[in-house]
Amino acid sequence: MSGILAHAGYSVVREAEAADVWVLNSCTVKTPSEDQAFNLVRMAKEKGKRVVMAGCVSQADPSAEWLQDVSIVGVKQIDQVEEAVKGSLEGKSVRILTRNRPHAPLDLPKIRKNPLVEVLAISTGCLNQCTYCKTKAARGDLKSISLEDLVARAKKAFEEGVKELWLTSEDLGAWGRDIGLVIPDLLHALVEVIPEGCRMRLGMTNPPYIMDHLHEIAEILLHPRVYRFLHIPIQSASDEVLRHMKREYTVVDFCKAVDYLLERVPDLYIATDFICAYPTESKKDFEESMALVRRYHFPSLFINQYYPRSGTPAAALPRVDAKEAKARTAEMSAYFRGYSRFDDTRVGKEETVLICEEAADGVHLVGHSSSYEQILVPRRCGMGMERRVRITSVGKFHMMAEPVEDIPEIKEEEESTMESTKMAQSRLEVIPTNGVEEGLADDVIVDNRSISARQLALITVIVLVLAVVLKKLMQVLMRD
Repeated sequence: MSGILAHAGYSVVREAEAADVWVLNSCTVKTPSEDQAFNLVRMAKEKGKRVVMAGCVSQADPSAEWLQDVSIVGVKQIDQVEEAVKGSLEGKSVRILTRNRPHAPLDLPKIRKNPLVEVLAISTGCLNQCTYCKTKAARGDLKSISLEDLVARAKKAFEEGVKELWLTSEDLGAWGRDIGLVIPDLLHALVEVIPEGCRMRLGMTNPPYIMDHLHEIAEILLHPRVYRFLHIPIQSASDEVLRHMKREYTVVDFCKAVDYLLERVPDLYIATDFICAYPTESKKDFEESMALVRRYHFPSLFINQYYPRSGTPAAALPRVDAKEAKARTAEMSAYFRGYSRFDDTRVGKEETVLICEEAADGVHLVGHSSSYEQILVPRRCGMGMERRVRITSVGKFHMMAEPVEDIPEIKEEEESTMESTKMAQSRLEVIPTNGVEEGLADDVIVDNRSISARQLALITVIVLVLAVVLKKLMQVLMRD
């Protein structure tokens, strides 16, 4: 949406205070994220700003009282965001919500959050009927984007300088089932277009949709240009709770998939999710979930305390006592914090990392190993570079490393050029509405940049904005 608006001549500004219109992209998967969307709308109104609400919150519940005087862009209408912004600036509340239309095209103008990462949504909607989930109300049934369009978009992204391709959807493994294909068809096609020095990361897949394709999934994960990473949510390790959730698999199914992949893909990084205190979860059910965490020691564990989502079947069920719910969530969280994928045996080992992010400390860059492990390296290693590094220390969520080869320190003028390029390419203002969205660390603006870098970045942005305004003015004069 930022790319579409910038292409149309609007200025996407750095500071929310300076904006005339706030475009908020919302997530309805959790109550806290929806609450944050509500708070942002209230804040905008208090500041006299016009609001365009996009994403799942407004799509799932457009009649909510707090959304009545704001413009709304549906999940399939992001290509019409300019119309919503234009109407908002004219004092109107524009609503573009119908789902009876094709997907917005993939070749729309884009401003990437990270210029080195292409986030490619391969489908929308899902095949499930999970009792706790409100996203289905917004996204509907599975609609897969064609294999040809996805491959073309991936190729174009790599031609534009992208180094990492992140596949995302409500359920990666279900892709293609509505168009006569299966997920291995897409993955095999995509690995053919990944250039040397670039990598692809798979997203979240529910167990049922990969059970018949474990061999092919393992083959893809072993490809040298694919991260050995997979996100397989289980939500509960109790078959009884899974049945109430309508998850359509058993704990045995989940373990079969995980064990198969771990056996065949060395150092595979598996992330999973748990919902603690689902309404029908007993203390025994919760202990079964804890036992599964102890068994696998998942390196990434997304722990969510259950919150009822309005309009879902689970919302009508009696809730677990609030104190008990918090205690279960805290117990699992404490256990997760108590172990680490990394230990001192990794110190001195060498890894090849692809560097595509800045660390939250503003000092280091972040490289990812073939297993998608986070390794912090000195800035002189260079953004977008693939480097051989040696581990120097380990922590809970990352390792520190130094380059194996001798790399000179980056000169100030080189740092300035790199910074201005990043500032000119990346999205200028991001107001996230879901604290667990991927890549939020990229939005942090670090204040310890050199003065020359900030000045050059500002000049670059001003020149780009003036160029867009001049082009728009010329178009108007030519029409007159």
